Formats: sequence, C-alpha cells, structure tokens
Amino acid sequence: MSRSTPNTGPDGSSLPVVHVAAGVLIDNQEKVLLARRSTDSHQGGLWEFPGGKLEPGEQSHEALSRELEEELGIQVRSCRPLIRVAHRYPDREVILHTWLVTDWEGDPRGREGQPLSWMPLEELRDWSMPAADLPILRALDLPDTYLITPPGSDDPALFLKQLRRALAGGISLIQFRVFGLPPSQHEALARKACRLCEEYGARMLVNSSLELALAVGAHGVHLDRRRLAALADRNGYEGMLLAASCHDASELAQARAVSVDFAVLSPVLPTLSHPDAEVLGWRGFKQLCENCSVPVYALGGMSLDLLEQSWRQGGQGIAGIRGLWPPT
Repeated sequence: MSRSTPNTGPDGSSLPVVHVAAGVLIDNQEKVLLARRSTDSHQGGLWEFPGGKLEPGEQSHEALSRELEEELGIQVRSCRPLIRVAHRYPDREVILHTWLVTDWEGDPRGREGQPLSWMPLEELRDWSMPAADLPILRALDLPDTYLITPPGSDDPALFLKQLRRALAGGISLIQFRVFGLPPSQHEALARKACRLCEEYGARMLVNSSLELALAVGAHGVHLDRRRLAALADRNGYEGMLLAASCHDASELAQARAVSVDFAVLSPVLPTLSHPDAEVLGWRGFKQLCENCSVPVYALGGMSLDLLEQSWRQGGQGIAGIRGLWPPT
C-alpha cells in the first residue's frame, strides 16, 4: 500500500489519497496519548493520535510500529485493529488505519519536538482534533460486545434475572428488543431493564420508537432497516446513542449519512433462526466495513471466541442474542 494514490474529487480534479497508520495508546489508568501537529503541517495545531503515512509497499501494522518508534521512541508489544476511517478534506482524502495499542516498551516522548498529553477517555471530545479522528472517539466509547435481548418475554421476572446475570458478567451495552407484549407491559419491562442497566453502569438502547426511549429513560435508540430508511438526519436524537441494523452497502451508507454512532451488520455467519439466509461471510463483512467509517458490530452466528476475528476484519466487536444471553 502506497503513501498516497490519486483520487477524483467532486469537481473532477485529482485528489491524493493518503494512507496513515495511527496508534491509540491507552495506559493502565485509562488515559489516552495525544500529540499536537506542528503549525505548518496539514491540520496544523490540532491534537491527534500519533502515527504517520505508510511507505510504499508497507502494511499498516508495519507502519504503526515504525512511526511510533520514530515519533515516540517506543516499541509496540501488543495492539489490535480498532477502526478504518476514510475522510475527505478539500485538498486530500485521508484513510486512517487505526490501532488500539495496549502494551509497549519505553516511555513515550516527543522525539520530533511535538507536545504530548495523556488525557482521560471521557475528556477526549473536549480537545480540538482533525475531523478524520472523530469516528475514532466513537469507537473508543463503545465496548466490544453488544447484547441483543431475546425478542420474546413470557416471564418478565426471568428476563430481568438473566439480564442481571449478563450485566454482572461484564456486558455494558444492551439492545432492548422485545416484541409481543401489550404496550403498557412493554414499557414497564423496558423501564425496569433500563434501571437495571444503570445500576451496573451499562447503557441500553431500545429497538423501538424515540418516544419509548424518552419515556423509560433509555440511553439511545436502535433503528431497524425500516426506521433507518425513513430517517433524514438525527435531529431529535441529540445526546442519545443512535444505532442501526444494516445488511448491505446501501444501508451502511444511509447509516453513515444520518450520523449513527454505530451499526450492526448481518448476517455474517449462518444462524439457527435463519439457516437458509444468504450470509456475508467474513470477507464480505470486511469489505463493507472498509468503506463505512462507523464502528460496526458483526451479527449472525457470533460467540465470544469470534471477537478477535471481528477485530481483524475491521469490526468493533460482536453482537448477538444466543451467543451473549445467559442460559436459564
């Protein structure tokens, strides 16, 4: 992969496409390292995740290790893919190959004179950063698993018991997806589930209307393909998580257009509930993620042992019902 390749802008002019490897370094206090760009560079003066351009024929992992050694004087020991972001500036398109770096040798220092700062995760949005880096903040804000509740709930008490077990086991992002209950019972169960999630510091999205989310105090809304297609923008969802179910490139494009916080892409593998459905496979999943620039969870046939596979194919992690919902 080269440092830059030509591309055509909206006006027909040729724009360079620059591939960059960026490292998100997180220390044992959950702080992230930022570096400030020199004032005479592209996006000068802004704070960014350290890294640099890929050399001709260089893979992103190789570029990451080289750039962090050159810029910070460290050797990467442990890292994994986080998110691939494509962003078009007026004068160029930048492709960010972002890696989450959790272990390294040496103490990071600005070997090129660049200021460095360690910042708590929750304060990153307060810093002036290039627009291309903003999707990375979304990915950092999300866990690697997204639990979808079973659609049927004949026994609300058992449902809440199993939900508590999931939360106690470390699940921190939930999609409340329950059908078939009378409206009053559905709202009551959603409200209890939301309170339980808050008890464990988890966030819950409802696969339902914005009105229900506001009524029960949910942290967001998960759009099915019908609601996604009907949405023009995210007005009304300010301050909430907004997610969407997607199955192809056009739905992912719509999800990106309305600025969802994350998407779920399915089916990746065969499932017991839809054994005859056409699946994307990991290759198809990877191809769709590469052009999305939004955190994407793999759904369909998922289990925890496939988490690293999802990361390697460009996913945020995995989503699932059977693979994540505790047994009775």
